[in-house]
Amino acid sequence: MSKVTTKYLVDKLGLNVIAGDKGLDRVISESDISRPALELAGYFAYYTPTRIQILGTRELSFFSFLSDKEKYSRMNMLCTRKTPCIIISRELEVPEELIEAANKYDTPILQSKNSTTRLIAKITNILQHEFAPEISIHGVFLEVYGIGVVITGESGIGKSEIALELIKRGHRLVADDRVDIKELDNGHLLGHCGSEIIKNLLEIRGLGIINVMTLFGTGAVREAKTVNLNIHLETWDKSKDYDRLGLSKEYMLIHNSKIEKKTIPVRPGRNVAIIIESAAMNFRLNRMGINTAEEFEQKLFEQIVNKGDK
Repeated sequence: MSKVTTKYLVDKLGLNVIAGDKGLDRVISESDISRPALELAGYFAYYTPTRIQILGTRELSFFSFLSDKEKYSRMNMLCTRKTPCIIISRELEVPEELIEAANKYDTPILQSKNSTTRLIAKITNILQHEFAPEISIHGVFLEVYGIGVVITGESGIGKSEIALELIKRGHRLVADDRVDIKELDNGHLLGHCGSEIIKNLLEIRGLGIINVMTLFGTGAVREAKTVNLNIHLETWDKSKDYDRLGLSKEYMLIHNSKIEKKTIPVRPGRNVAIIIESAAMNFRLNRMGINTAEEFEQKLFEQIVNKGDK
């Protein structure tokens, strides 16, 4: 899990720091967000101080009806040394009682121009991305005809060389050698380059390291892409019975999500780049409900039945 501080959130969303700036280095430890309505009414039994607290129009409107004593009491209980921050939406006026309590406990008070709903959505999106489980795999990740294809296989089988051929054919590199994949949601995997040092670079044995963006332009690379398909390369094995119709289904498990996997045997004379392009296009067709293998099987079955009836 990434280490996310309040300062990171301030920079990411362009929030105004009203008070408690000494606490900007506090770590945000969870993605849940609270709107402390019951707490403002005096009920703190289930208050979770480690969450980001959002105060909008409803909360501050209710707060204005409290007595001075209640205002100071509630804000002193709302601000703690564990609270990552309290954010005021719609650039509403920040109560003096909140500023005083925030400076006392160094709790950052931030202000946003966004509506409460919009603000919560933005923060949730950022935190879910940062806190998403992440794994690194060895391979090459490309966008081929809009499909995120991660190419895996034993070292030296030619993954980078095949990737170079695909880039020459107009497809885009996301990562080579190390691919970091986050599971943003069940079934939604996002892959990107795991290191700034090797970003946009390809290692070609006998040639060395090349910069794809420098050689082919900015259109040949991209920052991140949803992972859709795994192409696994292996040395051709004569004794192995490879799938010839495309009816069998194989999957690669990443975190708790499965992606379709195609095992491609490699031997001299096979144009693997074209095979991968075809696999990506066929994957798109399958998502549109067009499955050539199943249609072929159905037609073959119907022909056998018709011949049997004669």
